[in-house]
Amino acid sequence: MWIFGYGSLIWKVGFPYEERRVGFIDGWARRFWQDSTDHRGVPEAPGRVVTLVAEAGARTWGTAYRIAAPDRDRILERLDHRESGGYERHVVTVRDLDGPITDEALIYIGTAGNPNWGGPLPMDEIARVIARAEGPSGANIDYLMNLHASLTALDVQDEHVDELVELVRRLRYP
Repeated sequence: MWIFGYGSLIWKVGFPYEERRVGFIDGWARRFWQDSTDHRGVPEAPGRVVTLVAEAGARTWGTAYRIAAPDRDRILERLDHRESGGYERHVVTVRDLDGPITDEALIYIGTAGNPNWGGPLPMDEIARVIARAEGPSGANIDYLMNLHASLTALDVQDEHVDELVELVRRLRYP
């Protein structure tokens, strides 16, 4: 079984895996449109974390993890708990530049209408939320910066993430 990570699963896996591959999914764009009331914010002051939105021509890079069959149920139980803030399981095809990695990777997506859907806001508003929010898993800014650093280490540019990093830096260090 394969699991595809496009957010914190890139740098904070939290489960054993047999193989890790850098890859992408087509038709989805990474966006900070999911509120976080359980990890990077609290109910009275939600943070923002990434989800995916369908977008023609978009490509989202991340990491695919192949997990061993005996570990499957335990890992899925942990991931279901970790992603319980409005995320649902979906299955996607993951590729790299040489072709398909797998046609059946599990992915968690927070879709519009879930209880924590924050939706699109002006980028400066999202940046203000990220700059101030903090939750049980730490500061929201750390989530953004870890994601940015992880994508940079994979040699991946993501315009949405890059713009938020720049906006948050300007807020924090005018």
